[in-house]
This record gives sequence, structure tokens and C-alpha cells, in this order.
Amino acid sequence: MNIRLLGTGAADGIPGFFGNDSVSRFARENGGKEIRSRTAAIVDGVMKIDFPPDTLNQLQRDSLDALDWTALVFTHSDDDHIAVNELQYALIPFTDLDHLPYTIYANRVICDEILGRYPDWPIELIETHSFESFSHGPYRVVPIKATHIDEEDCQNLIIERDGKRLLYATDTGIWPSETFEFLKGFVLDLLVIECTDGFNESVYKGHLNIESVIQVVESLRTEGVLTPESRVVTTHHGHHGDARHCDLERALLPHRIEPGFDGMLIEI
Repeated sequence: MNIRLLGTGAADGIPGFFGNDSVSRFARENGGKEIRSRTAAIVDGVMKIDFPPDTLNQLQRDSLDALDWTALVFTHSDDDHIAVNELQYALIPFTDLDHLPYTIYANRVICDEILGRYPDWPIELIETHSFESFSHGPYRVVPIKATHIDEEDCQNLIIERDGKRLLYATDTGIWPSETFEFLKGFVLDLLVIECTDGFNESVYKGHLNIESVIQVVESLRTEGVLTPESRVVTTHHGHHGDARHCDLERALLPHRIEPGFDGMLIEI
């Protein structure tokens, strides 16, 4: 199983849409791993996670085809994770398709948003709930509850196939106790975890900074959820975190945590 990090930036990417901070200026001048589009990923080229405004550019950059998708799985309803108006481009008159060629899995808030935008469209839409697993082809997916939006069941995703298991955890904050307890029943081969606020204090409970990422990872290692062989990779970096990619490497690699970057392919 593999996962490709299509985007690893927070809500307005890096460089920031209107960012004139040092991280944004450095990214514009140097490019490469410093450029971060809005966070999204894809598992084995077929299970798409989130649908940000940068999706088209991400697919073009990595020579990927949305017709390969069999599932689109959402984590939560923030605008940088769901560009609902762009779902229309899969169907007539933009293509010859008369039905959406993949299943959408999403929480109630997102399901309502999609149904409100496309009330009569042939979309296979399945509502998901934290701690209730579902199957899609060879995959078993277990959503777990994130700490992000109080009025919404924001979900991180445990994805399993052929004895391999990853946890995709973006916009997670410090998990509630029920999530930590639930995770004790799992052993992960890979954790992809957000690091939105970099070196700065997280003023919003729904995000992590470098310090809290390290704390969460060490807690999971202590509980055996992460083994010495488990990989940990970060995503969802914000330019306001005052961290260039090289700064993230210096801060995180000593803790056996790898800073993710756009286009990164991780095999497990």
C-alpha cells in the first residue's frame, strides 16, 4: 500500500495566498519542497482523500488521472478540504459520464452540502461516523474523532489493506480521550499527521504545532500504537508557523518524524 501526499499546505498554502511573511517570501524565491498546495492525499492511486481547490493542479503536476479513483473520502468541511463546486466537472456536459464514477464517503455536514449543491445528481454518497468502520473494495477504513470543529464530526482516517495500516490525521488537534483509548487497539505502519502551526503556539485547539506533534507521537510510541519501524510524516503546514522545510527537518528528524512535502510518495 502507498499514499501520495498531493498537498501539504494549510488553508492558504505556502507561499500564502497574500502572504508577505519570511516563509512565503523564501518559498517564492526557492520553490521545490517549499511550495505547498492545500492538503490532500491519495492511497494506491485510487482512494482520494479530500478535494481541495488545488486538486486539478495536483493531478496535472503528478500525472494522475481522476478517472482512476474508486472512492473520495472526506475528513471535514473546511473550504481548503472540499471545493464542492468542482465536483461538477466529472459529469455531462464536461464529460460523457452520466454518473459520478466513484463513491463519496463523508460526514453528515459534507453530505448535506453535496446534496444541497447537487440534489438530482447520480452520486453514490455514504455517510460516515467516527469509530464506525466501513469497507471499500480491498480497504477497511475506520474514521476516528478529531478535535477540530465543535459542531461537526471531523474525522481522521485509519486505512487498512493486506495487513498494512496507516492513519491519516490532518486538522486533528489534540485528540479527545476517547480517540486515544480507541487507538490503543491498533498498531500503525504509518502516521501522517498535521503540523499546522510550526514553531508557534497553537492558538486554535483544532491544530498542532511542532511541540504538540512530538508529544502526540511520543504518546503513541509509549502505547505501542507506533513501533520502532513505524514511519511518521507531517502535513498541513502553515506559512504562519515560521518554518521552512529545512527548519522542519532540523526540528523533527531527531524525533524520527519526517516533514512531508507535495508529491511525496510513501510506501508501506
